[in-house]
Amino acid sequence: MTSTQEDDTMEPRKSDDQPTIADVAELAGVSRAIASRALSSEPRPVSADKRERVLQAAHQLGYKPNLLARSLTTKTVNLVAVVVNHIHDLSDLDLFDLLISEIQSIGKQVIFVRVGSADRIEEFLRNGIAYHVDAALVFSDFADAATVRRMFRNDRVLMLNGMRDADAPAIIPDELSGIAAAVADAAGKGVRTATLVTGRSASPVEQTRIAHYKSEMRRHGIELIAELRGDYSYQSGRALAASSAWRNAEAVFCTSDAMAMGVLDVHRDALSGDARAFRLYGFDDVTLAEYEAYPISSIGYDKTVYIKEILQFLTAPDRFQSGGVLVQVPTYFVPRSSS
Repeated sequence: MTSTQEDDTMEPRKSDDQPTIADVAELAGVSRAIASRALSSEPRPVSADKRERVLQAAHQLGYKPNLLARSLTTKTVNLVAVVVNHIHDLSDLDLFDLLISEIQSIGKQVIFVRVGSADRIEEFLRNGIAYHVDAALVFSDFADAATVRRMFRNDRVLMLNGMRDADAPAIIPDELSGIAAAVADAAGKGVRTATLVTGRSASPVEQTRIAHYKSEMRRHGIELIAELRGDYSYQSGRALAASSAWRNAEAVFCTSDAMAMGVLDVHRDALSGDARAFRLYGFDDVTLAEYEAYPISSIGYDKTVYIKEILQFLTAPDRFQSGGVLVQVPTYFVPRSSS
């Protein structure tokens, strides 16, 4: 076989071969180490000029980083676990849409772990189910900090459910300011009797919220004539408002906007006009409350500030090294026509 024939039988590099970090570095005219730093989601030093050259080279070549190889080098997998009871409340949708977007903006992805009950937590532990994640954000009130550390075999656990221990930092809304303003609004309008429609009272966050409502009502001389328990959902608010347990009061305070919307749909006639039968207050300030169909006075907090604090935990963990750091985000009252 001639030399020419041998050349004809040699296979050229396949056009679909994936470019490597070495290819990117060569095209950008930098070392592999600099190319790796420039493409990293971590805050690693590299000049703006070199970073731009590397990014352009990566785009030109269609380079995609090998996440597995990167995780072996950095000891990270760029995954964040979000532990929840469920996602059915309107406030969940508002919050988690923004949270996922912001976590992705720092180069990480989210996996949701739905526990739903204390038994489910035990099942995770009993069967050895675990995920390799960089951190866990705990919204579920079925999971304490020590249990979540065991679930993920990871100490980077942030408690967002009002439950924490000496080793777990926490971020929660400071609900008293918003609740105090809402109850004061009702008292200023002559309200003297109230019904409280609550969520699951076993939740530490809900226990604190209920206690704040009751203390503020006492402070303003408002008599609590009924306390009805729902589950934060629209369906539970609607069912309670139509039930025999419903009591006529001058104000109804609901611990979620979704339940307040259910109450509104049952009692729309009683809430319309100057001769309204009662005033209605919600909690969470969901996006839907901004629209004409559900103009519910509500208590909210700045979700961008709340999520910024969560990102601080993910990107600047040194701030939380002292253990059980507690960060509180202030709440505020948003008056609308339901009150």
